Amino acid sequence: MKPVESLNGSNRDASDSSGGGSRATAGAPVAVSMEGVVAKYRDLTILHDLSLKIAQGEFLTLLGPSGCGKTTLLNLIAGFTQADTGEIFIDGKLVTDLPAHQREIGIVFQSYALFPHMDVARNIGYGLRMRGVGAREIAQRVDAAMALVKLGGLGHRKPRELSGGQQQRVALARALVIRPKVLLLDEPFSALDKGLRGAMQVEIREIQRELGVTTVFVTHDQGEALSMSDRIAVMSQGRICQIATPDEIYRRPTDPFVASFLGDVNILPSHFHGEDATHYQLRLGGGLVSVERERLVGGEHGGGRMDIYVRPEHIGFEPLGADSVLTGTVVNHVFQGDHVDSYVDVNVATHGSQRVMVRTAGLDAIERFPIGTVTALALPPRYLTVFPEAVA
Repeated sequence: MKPVESLNGSNRDASDSSGGGSRATAGAPVAVSMEGVVAKYRDLTILHDLSLKIAQGEFLTLLGPSGCGKTTLLNLIAGFTQADTGEIFIDGKLVTDLPAHQREIGIVFQSYALFPHMDVARNIGYGLRMRGVGAREIAQRVDAAMALVKLGGLGHRKPRELSGGQQQRVALARALVIRPKVLLLDEPFSALDKGLRGAMQVEIREIQRELGVTTVFVTHDQGEALSMSDRIAVMSQGRICQIATPDEIYRRPTDPFVASFLGDVNILPSHFHGEDATHYQLRLGGGLVSVERERLVGGEHGGGRMDIYVRPEHIGFEPLGADSVLTGTVVNHVFQGDHVDSYVDVNVATHGSQRVMVRTAGLDAIERFPIGTVTALALPPRYLTVFPEAVA
């Protein structure tokens, strides 16, 4: 593999994948800082007093539904949109009022935005020409960029002669060849089919690690966020609800929106029954569930309703017994290839019937618990997250 010195200015070989994502959790310096940023469109506030720090070499994903403000946040970093209040720093330099072309940002747009009349090489080298780089250096850096994204030998082709994946590689090479301090990815996989999308996720993450470039990625796809990120910032209504590693976001959500937005989740209404120094006792279905006090998130319980959030893969089937807390009838099985999603109608406290999803590996559930079976469900306490009704 060729050295990547013409892309990142170092003499490190591209096969050296040290740094990159791992540095984001090792006290790396701050690459991007946003402090008290407010963005408005007419009378509508898009971002509310948002503060955020992104480490050098980190791969941070902005995840949320349409209209949550993630693209506005990306455009603020890029300089395409101006904040109404607040400050933005890149590599320690105040850039709040700096135009986009002076921020040393590389960006891959959702539509790729390639120039149709230019061939691949000229598309990739466009940013270098605009910066007045000499022809010999442009050629060297374009060649290195094409090799990095596996486009060697395609420099003479026009964008219309390329596949969707190849066009995305051109857009990525064009963003990286200028040696950006920050790489911005604005839903770059949306135009690709599922198989190619997965392959490109792996390739872009590998390239990001090789170069150690700070990357901000915008998506509404939960799978992309979980598989690619060092950290995920889950956004809703112009605010960051939670920012943490993918594992922590998935297993330890601190906000009901985060718990319900990221992955499948069952929400079981229960009622406070009692407590001791370490646990709460919650009444659910036909009995009591013991939950560690630290699993209650978002405030005090108030002695009333408390909603239990639990992932489908953390619920299990178990034999019926006199002390079974949650029982119900199997109403459907959905085969998903590597797992089965089973649906069980249960009676939950005083709220009547509720459908619960149980996710198990293989076909065992279909064979052991055919439709119509009355069964009990196990709720391992370590996988439960509880929110008071007031914040649910």
